[in-house]
Amino acid sequence: MYTINWGNLTAEEFLRDYWQQKPLLIRNAFPNLEPVITSDELAGLSLEEDVESRLIQFKPNNSEYQLDCGPLNEETFANLPESHWTLLVQAVDHYTPEAKALLNAFNFVPNWRIDDLMISYATPGGGVGPHYDNYDVFLIQAEGTRRWELGGIESSQSARLPDAPVMILSDFKSRESFDLEPGDMLYLPPQVAHNGVATSEDCVTYSAGFRAPSDAEILRTVSDHIGES
Repeated sequence: MYTINWGNLTAEEFLRDYWQQKPLLIRNAFPNLEPVITSDELAGLSLEEDVESRLIQFKPNNSEYQLDCGPLNEETFANLPESHWTLLVQAVDHYTPEAKALLNAFNFVPNWRIDDLMISYATPGGGVGPHYDNYDVFLIQAEGTRRWELGGIESSQSARLPDAPVMILSDFKSRESFDLEPGDMLYLPPQVAHNGVATSEDCVTYSAGFRAPSDAEILRTVSDHIGES
């Protein structure tokens, strides 16, 4: 069973003072965290037809990004460079009970808000570039180390890198940075610009995402309930 070590905080204080308001770094939030999946198993999932995965490579010589969407193949992995790439696999909680159990540590948030547990494996310099998300996310460092740089609040009107295969903020300015080690966790509310870069070999990060339903989803749920009643 996974539980969060809040340190000097409680879950209630977190929801009151930080949830959807401001970032929070919690050192050693998951003491002695055991991997919920091996790196080889994660790569194996990315080869599956029904698993959503992405491989993002950063070309430091020309600052370009390359995106390959799954299912990937073994030849792709065999031809990868030694650095500056990351593999991301969505909804790992659908495929391993350990990943699903990790999400249970966040039961202080209503279950209907849980999106999934995404896992990323990165080599030194690997990352998806400066961006923002439209949902709350808890970034848990599982293996290796990663540096997170945080910027301001962004929106769909923010300048983006033209012709990039993924959404990259072109005017990202770091306001603070944190180096996360295994067991550390960083919470980010929606629309906070951030950039995570692997600073070690075998960097593995778990991303627990919590989305807010759209107005259309709320109306659809209400109408379905009325229909069933």
